[in-house]
Amino acid sequence: MITDREIIIAIVDNDCFTKSDAAILLEGDGLFRFQKAVDLYNKNLVSKIVFSGNVVDKDYGSYPFDEVKPFIIGGGVAENDLIHENKSLHTQQQAVEVVKMAVENGWKKLALVASHDHQYRAYLTFLREVLDTKSGLILYNTPVRNLNWFVDSGWGMRFDRLLGEFDRIERYSAVGHLANAQEVIEYQKWKESLLNE
Repeated sequence: MITDREIIIAIVDNDCFTKSDAAILLEGDGLFRFQKAVDLYNKNLVSKIVFSGNVVDKDYGSYPFDEVKPFIIGGGVAENDLIHENKSLHTQQQAVEVVKMAVENGWKKLALVASHDHQYRAYLTFLREVLDTKSGLILYNTPVRNLNWFVDSGWGMRFDRLLGEFDRIERYSAVGHLANAQEVIEYQKWKESLLNE
């Protein structure tokens, strides 16, 4: 029997993707995430990059926007296409602030960019907000790939962090902060149906 966790992993890991309004670059994991958002932008797959988060804790991998920004601009992103969502201090706040920003800007599609160990919880958190707000946003899972699982970048190995992420998924799901497996299935069906229109 397939578990809810396995269903979520299979769907989130094999998401569809089409050109989107913005790449949502979640703060964290040092400088390992920004290049994915830059690549999406340079391939004209997103029009904007939103750096989401305002935590400064280098020991945890949370580098401030001002330190990441030069790398993003240096990668070819126009400064007026880079936005800092600076209100959020954790993933749930990121989801709230980004969904609000998307609605205010009339954006319809978002590419969520995080490291692969954080992507499951991030996607489920953002999907919860998309569903709760009835915003109709299309959220695509676009994690950074090919990162080492067993190298400590200064804030722990991604493999160990993955274990912590699944613990958080269990805890936050129990209090309704994350989308559940059935919601992921229904949302994915809806999202894929739009590709065939």
